[in-house]
Amino acid sequence: MIGVDIEDISRFQNKSEAFYQRLFTDNEINYCKSHKNPAPHFAARFCAKEAIYKALSSIGINISSYKKIEILKRASGALEVRLPENISKKVHVSISHEKNKAIAFALIEE
Repeated sequence: MIGVDIEDISRFQNKSEAFYQRLFTDNEINYCKSHKNPAPHFAARFCAKEAIYKALSSIGINISSYKKIEILKRASGALEVRLPENISKKVHVSISHEKNKAIAFALIEE
């Protein structure tokens, strides 16, 4: 199954810490805030979470919170997706962002 999401980066600029804490794990927040302009990184990770959520929902798997989907960047630059332990699906995700938009595609292996 696949999922896709696109977001305006402006939705993730100048938000409160509570906003970020509601959607992102501490690891994700630390990664995004390590960049001069964190908004594109927050937007791209949100897109990834939404794309994964859509793909999982299409096969009857529901996740109660975006914080339960974690998008991490490995030293190699590849993305790693962490899901709750009770979900044993292999997930591939690709994210990108440019001046105003962020996008992500997710693929769930059956």
